[in-house]
Amino acid sequence: MSEPADAAGRGDAGGDRLTADELRTLFLFESLDDSQLARFVEHGRVERWRGGATVYQEGEPATCFYQLLSGTIAMTRRIQGDEVEVTRTEQRGVYAGAMQAYLGDEVGQNYSSSLHAISDVELFTLPATILAKSLREWFPMATHLLEGMFFGMRANQTIVGERERLLALGSLSAGLTHELNNPAAAAVRATAVLRERVAGMRHKLAMIADGRLDGSRLHDLVELQEDAVKRAASAPPMSAMATADAEDELGDWLDDHDVTGGWELAPTLVAGGIDVRWLEQITGAVGGENLEAAVRWLTYTIETELLMGEIDDAVTRVSTLVSAAKQYSQLDRAPYQTVDVHDLLDATLTMMQAKTPEGVRTVKEYDRTVPPVPAYAAELNQVWTNLIDNAFAAMRPEGGTLILRTGHDADRVFVEIADTGPGIPAEIRPRIFEPFFTTKAVGEGTGLGLDISYRIIVNKHHGDIRVQSSPGDTRFRVLLPITPG
Repeated sequence: MSEPADAAGRGDAGGDRLTADELRTLFLFESLDDSQLARFVEHGRVERWRGGATVYQEGEPATCFYQLLSGTIAMTRRIQGDEVEVTRTEQRGVYAGAMQAYLGDEVGQNYSSSLHAISDVELFTLPATILAKSLREWFPMATHLLEGMFFGMRANQTIVGERERLLALGSLSAGLTHELNNPAAAAVRATAVLRERVAGMRHKLAMIADGRLDGSRLHDLVELQEDAVKRAASAPPMSAMATADAEDELGDWLDDHDVTGGWELAPTLVAGGIDVRWLEQITGAVGGENLEAAVRWLTYTIETELLMGEIDDAVTRVSTLVSAAKQYSQLDRAPYQTVDVHDLLDATLTMMQAKTPEGVRTVKEYDRTVPPVPAYAAELNQVWTNLIDNAFAAMRPEGGTLILRTGHDADRVFVEIADTGPGIPAEIRPRIFEPFFTTKAVGEGTGLGLDISYRIIVNKHHGDIRVQSSPGDTRFRVLLPITPG
């Protein structure tokens, strides 16, 4: 209920009662009979509030039902951290307060808005318990219909919200499977080729070392092998033109030295950083008669090193994806923990890599001094997913830039997800956090992504989510408290 009279701005707290005839002048009560009005006469009171006073605050227990008798009142709601006036009126009989009293203990009974006295006002005040009892007793059919509508809508919202989560999970799972399949297939392919090349190395080594090479020459060849391995591991990338020229040069050298199929060997040698000057060393090490066997043996060596590099890259990618999936889902962690928002953002980007549209590039502007925050990490990842997915949709098909920014002040960390799409029209911007509101085509969105995100950030983390939008620059800024709320 309200504060004490002197603190709240209440004038004469009254105790005055209205007569049945006076109550009947209020449009809400005009059809009640004398016995019904008598109950409200008995339990209702007139309260007087000075201009500027707050009658009740949003979120407080809803203990009373109010009707305006005289004066001007305003109703406000907290929206994205700001106190927004939603209505102002001096119409006699308008009502506010415990609007869902008829639901009783089935839902939390809190004021959904704040009520302020703009001028000195008189309010007819009725305890919520009396209103609830009267509605159930006098209008049972209407009460049941209202209950059914309220709980039906809430159940529908829950079901659609779960469906939204499942669809997002299915889409991400499909993308993750695709991303995992590529490196896994590369590793399998490289392993099969590696097995063949190792067998070829053993065969060529047997030909070289069957007594035709003395110990010193064999030692020189092994040293060349070690050098070839080092070159392959550190070979710099080359342009397509430079690679083609180098392969032609090596192919000509191999043909000039009667090495069969030199054009097949040249690409592997070039990829391993081998040039003509290096090949000249082989002739000095093993002699011309053993050149082809030695070249092929060293080519196998280089190829096995390159293949092992491919396998290492593929396995590392698989490991990275699995790690990102664990970070994203938080399956192996406590629901509520202290987290680094950058780790969560990076995990979400990895999970959404397959969904990134053509022509969209990602820019990270991370402030690495941002402290960790207490949070439900998996649910924050859902927020990032919703916001990034909306940004992708805004930039499809033209493309653009996705920008992730972080920063902080003394009390809060912010995460900003921005895109260079066409922007959100001003006329629909106030509605984007409403349940079921969507601008996507039928079947492409449920309209719950931003509603879910808003409730996760505001209700569960006691933070805030704000939006600024103009053509080419739309920014959703999520604010999270550094200390637990």
